[in-house]
Amino acid sequence: MVNPLSKEAVFELAKQGKLFAGNLLAGKSSTATMPNTTPIDNSVIGQIGDGTAEDVDVAVAAARACFHEGAWRLQSPAERKRVMQAWAGLMQEHAEELAALDCIDAGKPIAECLNTDMPATLDTFYWYAEAVDKVFGKVTPTGPDALSWIVKEPIGVVAAVLPWNFPAQMFAWKVAPALITGNSVIVKPAELTSLSAYRMIELAYEAGVPKAALQMVCGRGEVVGEAIGRHMDIDMVSFTGSTEVGRYFLNYAAQSNLKEIVLECGGKSPQIIFEDAEINEHTVNNVLAAAFWNMSENCSCGSRLLVHSSKKEELLEKLVAGLPAWKIGDPRDESVSLGPMIEQAHFDKVTGYLKTAQDEGAKLVTGGKVQSDFGSGWYIEPTIFDGVTADMTLFQEEVFGPLLAVTVFETEEEAVALANNSLYGLAASFYTQDLKRACRVANQIQAGMVSINGFSEGDITTPFGGYKQSGFGGRDKGLEALEQYCQTKTIWIVN
Repeated sequence: MVNPLSKEAVFELAKQGKLFAGNLLAGKSSTATMPNTTPIDNSVIGQIGDGTAEDVDVAVAAARACFHEGAWRLQSPAERKRVMQAWAGLMQEHAEELAALDCIDAGKPIAECLNTDMPATLDTFYWYAEAVDKVFGKVTPTGPDALSWIVKEPIGVVAAVLPWNFPAQMFAWKVAPALITGNSVIVKPAELTSLSAYRMIELAYEAGVPKAALQMVCGRGEVVGEAIGRHMDIDMVSFTGSTEVGRYFLNYAAQSNLKEIVLECGGKSPQIIFEDAEINEHTVNNVLAAAFWNMSENCSCGSRLLVHSSKKEELLEKLVAGLPAWKIGDPRDESVSLGPMIEQAHFDKVTGYLKTAQDEGAKLVTGGKVQSDFGSGWYIEPTIFDGVTADMTLFQEEVFGPLLAVTVFETEEEAVALANNSLYGLAASFYTQDLKRACRVANQIQAGMVSINGFSEGDITTPFGGYKQSGFGGRDKGLEALEQYCQTKTIWIVN
């Protein structure tokens, strides 16, 4: 057993370029690596595995054999629960270390990693461990000449393809329900953020998870990701990431074995401020959190602020006054709320939207500056644009960076139409004191998650996923996630 590292120790190892994440396979794998850099200052912090299609083959063969032989699948739910609880206990001991790995790897503020991401990650593992032996099959009503029952069985070999914006938390959302139901799981973390996944899987082995039941293939999406998508012996891929890459996995499935695909993709979530909303500290803090939390690198980011004309000036004044609390800087500093963009290409994309918004006539209210002389130079101030119309790029396209678009409306019908005027439908939030309106609007908005008088993604009990091009095929979180990693079987006995 390796003792947990403090965040300071992790940061020092990163400074020395000694952090590592490679393949964790039950069979022989390639040892090729590539440099891993941190978006904090674009320095090399260590090496990560540069996996191949052959590594995917090795992982799948071991996972299939494990599933067939039942080393994990045939353990009782109570025994799998015991192992997962032990694993969660080890992760809890290593929580500061895991938080620091995500901070240095993704440029996420350490305070968020410690106080939000890791508690949510641990809650996910504990909740699914506790849930697995409390989900039952069904006996169906039949005549006296037959007995029928419906059971849930693990689907087989599941690949979890993870995004880079919430590395540990997205690992938990997919791996915990897929593994606890008896599947063999292969994890493909984003090549930009592989460190916490590697460490968590090492802890899983220590807790008693068979190595072939949980493996990791680290590497580039165009190599490892495509090999996973096209593999004939993977039964399911659960993917979180861009809508563009989600389309690839649908094509890969169609061109291979029609494996099941669960997609959680992009979003362009609205926040609606009705004329009866209270513009108080709670509202302001929630609007800012929805817009700028995690540098706005968040699928459910409330990047479209729809405001009744009577409330706009008051709200904008208070939002601008509240922004100084969102300190931008080195995310290793616990007072910092906003770190850098994840990489140069993404930084260039976001700054491109800054220019496009102004070129198309949006009015810059605040922000818009880049701290090009700090660290990597990929630090963008939280920015608010007013006068954004529904035909503008900033209204329609997912930026995944700290740009908030403000649009005015006059009627409830107009607000709902604007909210639904998107290719996406992941999340939405709105503010009103009218209970009838709250029920009416919540039912009219086309989104998988709607929060009223606050920004929220729910908790572990509530499913996470969206409508339209935000994804389909299943949900993360809730009992719904347990079900999606299982097959449904009907058993019929003739008397």
